Amino acid sequence: MGSEIFNLTLADKLYRTKYETNTDHTHIKVNDEICPKCDGKPCTFGCPAEVYKKNPNDPNRITVSFENCLECGTCIKICPLGSIDWKFPDGGMGVKYRFG
Repeated sequence: MGSEIFNLTLADKLYRTKYETNTDHTHIKVNDEICPKCDGKPCTFGCPAEVYKKNPNDPNRITVSFENCLECGTCIKICPLGSIDWKFPDGGMGVKYRFG
């Protein structure tokens, strides 16, 4: 493997990951009562897949793109208020495999 992998953008790297998502049952839930109390929102910059972003309509809340989750669990470790309820996706769902 050459150095070309290091020149890829995050979007390019995530594109190389195959996901099987269950849109009827998300494996990530954010407590909408607790989350607005968090000032730093570390999930928005700590998640390596950029699953969490500030809500453009309300910067005290976040939006979750659970279908991009790499299942690393970083979010539950860095959320200072325990607002994120994260579980592995249901059997057969989630990250399938990575290319390259």
